[in-house]
This record gives sequence, structure tokens and C-alpha cells, in this order.
Amino acid sequence: MFNGILIEKDEAGYRASYQSLSEEILPAGDVTVAVQWSSLNYKDGLALTGASPVVRRFPLIPGIDFAGTVLESQHPDWHPGDKVVLNGWGVGETHSGGLAERARVRGDWLVALPERFQPRDAMAIGTAGYTAMLCVMALEKHGITPGDGDILVTGANGGVGSVAITLLAKLGYRVVAATGRLNEADYLTSLGAAEVIDRAELATPGRPLANACATTRYGGAVAACGLAGGMDFPSTVMPFILRGVTLYGIDSVMAPRPLRQQAWARLAEDLDLTRLHLLTREVPLSQVVTLGNAFLAGQVRGRILVNVQG
Repeated sequence: MFNGILIEKDEAGYRASYQSLSEEILPAGDVTVAVQWSSLNYKDGLALTGASPVVRRFPLIPGIDFAGTVLESQHPDWHPGDKVVLNGWGVGETHSGGLAERARVRGDWLVALPERFQPRDAMAIGTAGYTAMLCVMALEKHGITPGDGDILVTGANGGVGSVAITLLAKLGYRVVAATGRLNEADYLTSLGAAEVIDRAELATPGRPLANACATTRYGGAVAACGLAGGMDFPSTVMPFILRGVTLYGIDSVMAPRPLRQQAWARLAEDLDLTRLHLLTREVPLSQVVTLGNAFLAGQVRGRILVNVQG
């Protein structure tokens, strides 16, 4: 038996609860992991509350990421005692995930934990930080350097935005952070933002992503991920055909394993761990269910780290 969060849907309705679980509830997979740390992301908030049909198989353990130690393995790449991290691959949606003391997954989904990080560090970064690194890598691939001008980070108080600011500042970029919570300006500057603006400057008319594209300089690029600000994209072709702006879609869920390994290697090299700890808050697994609505209400700042075995 082990402790975890379970989402159920039946005649009694949709519900998430903290309970003692049997190994029998774990899905098929060739690697079993003792999960030590997980985290909460916007998608987890949707799953916990049922506000969106994120979970598509019941009953299911939520949690789109985790870090821990391999207990059993039938996969050639992994052996008991290996430290591993997982992000995405439908875990927490169609395959039971990281908000429990045990997880059973496909070994092909795992990445070796970089030596610089402990499992706690990996989940302080989490899917949000890994996604932020993919965004930074897309901008670098486009050829954007610190001397090319300001980098705008929207959703700056969220997990992706907070880590993106930290990464970009460490790499020498001048970061402009857009937020709907200007009272958090000191927090954002402590992460490395050179300037903080009200997101209302980007919100009307149109939507933040569209207005970000509209204000991007000639030959620039926008790396887009997440949908906390909405899924619609009311825009025109003008930024793309008049200024040669490129829009990169960043998918962290199904990204191929070599790209994931590169992103985690870059995080180990470029992330300022001192600043990382400024943007994290730790909660025990038993309190996770109560936090789902806070994500949907925009009340979460930075990263929420889940102590699965605490």
C-alpha cells in the first residue's frame, strides 16, 4: 500500500481525494519508481477540479511530472537505484502520474536526473521549468542573442514565466515581465526581470499572444506554450508578412527524448538555483486536493513543490 491522490468519476460525480492505494491500481509499464517529489501545474489544477476534461481514464492518479528512484525495471536503460525525472507523455491524463508514492511508467518516458540536481530541485523546476527551457532553446535556435533587444515574458508570475525570467536573466537577456499582479513586481525583479509591465497593456484589443506578436521587432520570434490565458488567438498575418516574425509552438508533453535530455542538461548548466528557491513553495501530498481551485483563480505564484513522501 502507498499514499496518493486518486481521481474518480462515477454515478456520485467527479472527485479527487487523498487515500491509501494498492499496487494493483498502477497501470502497465516496465519501470516502477518510488516517487519522492512532484509539483503542481495549471494542468494539474484542471485535473484536480474537473474544470476541464484533462483526465480521460478513471480511476487515475493525477500529476504530470515526478522525480524519484527506480525500484524495479524491465527496461534496459534503467536499474534499481537510478534517479529519474518524468514530464508529460500523457501521465496524469491517460496514465497514472506523479501525485502518489509510487508510479509505474514506460522506461522510454524517463530522463536521467542530472547530477547537479536532487529530486527536490528537479520538481522545483518541474514541467513548468522544463517547458521554459524549451522556449529559451527555441529563441536561441532562431538566433536571438542578448544584444538583440528585450525579451517579453507573459504570465510572469506563473511557473513557466517565473523560471523563464530566471533563465533568461542568467543568460544575459534583458527581460520585461508582463503580469496582472503588479503588487508582485518586487518578486519578479528578484528573479531577474529588468522591467515589469501591466498585462493590460497587452490584453486590449485582442489577446496577449496576438499583441506580443504585434509588438515583436523585425525578424523576431515568439515561443508560445500553455493556455492559462485562453486558447483563442485573434490576430492577423501582418506581423508575419511585414516584419518576418516567427511563431514557435512549444510542446513539452510529447517532445522526443533527445530534446528532453538536452533541455535538462541545459537547466543543469544555466539555471540559478538560488533564484529557483525564491519561486518555490512546498506542500505535503495530503494538501494537494485543496489547491486545485487556486490555479484556476490565478492565485498561485511561481512553483508549488509537492513532498510526496513527507
